[in-house]
Amino acid sequence: MAQVIGLHVNPQGGVPKHPVDTLEVSLIDGISGDRQNDLKHHGGPQRAICLMQWEVMKELQDAGHPIFPGSTGENLLIKGLDVKDFYVGSVLSVGSSVIIEITSDAPPCKTIRESFANGVFKALSHTVQPQKTRWYARIKTEGAITMNDEVHAISGSEQVGSQ
Repeated sequence: MAQVIGLHVNPQGGVPKHPVDTLEVSLIDGISGDRQNDLKHHGGPQRAICLMQWEVMKELQDAGHPIFPGSTGENLLIKGLDVKDFYVGSVLSVGSSVIIEITSDAPPCKTIRESFANGVFKALSHTVQPQKTRWYARIKTEGAITMNDEVHAISGSEQVGSQ
């Protein structure tokens, strides 16, 4: 079973994002209580939530990087889904009501360099190593996400309709 193992926000913006027990997500505001300092590259309806797989983070930690939950700006840390479930257009159901659709990879920038040995932040780059990345998603159905919520991959947005 895939599940939520980390929820993070930063009301002042930037990184790291700090752990919370619940994320309130809405179509208009994205994640309640979270802020982005660089709205050209982060936030907005198509980048409302940043997510990452625990397995990717663990692989980076095992390679000697000091990355930790929230340190690269992810709002949602998920454990147990296959990397093949993460691609532009894939849809995930999270908890009892939230549905999100992946809109793009989240390219790394120098802001997250402290999470990487020797500042090599491109270790988390989809262009360098496909699937070893964070992802941006838009909110399709709003609601609350809590720790340990189940996460399910839905194959294609046609499964939940478009909003």
